[in-house]
Amino acid sequence: MNIDDWKSQVKRGTLELCILSLLSKRDYYGYELIEVLSNWSIIATNENTMYPLLRRLTKESYLESYWQENNDLPRRKYYRITDLGIRYLMEMTVLWKTLTRAVDDIQENREEL
Repeated sequence: MNIDDWKSQVKRGTLELCILSLLSKRDYYGYELIEVLSNWSIIATNENTMYPLLRRLTKESYLESYWQENNDLPRRKYYRITDLGIRYLMEMTVLWKTLTRAVDDIQENREEL
């Protein structure tokens, strides 16, 4: 495995957390999420990854979607997080913080507290 493979695996595991975190603040349409995530090259993604993930999260009831008209622009499909999605995000956040704390401790050569 090379560094690009490892980066891809890390990204795949954290993208869901990032999307749910953004959607916990406000509703987004799919391409808008892609644009926001592009601000962080390590987590930037494309349509081929984003839309299947949004469909899966919707199917699992973590998100719901709705169509919105935008004046002269084509209508857009927006996503919002559900109550179940909020609970899932909270669990993911606790696990993420535990994981990053453990990795930091290991890299600093500290014993588990």
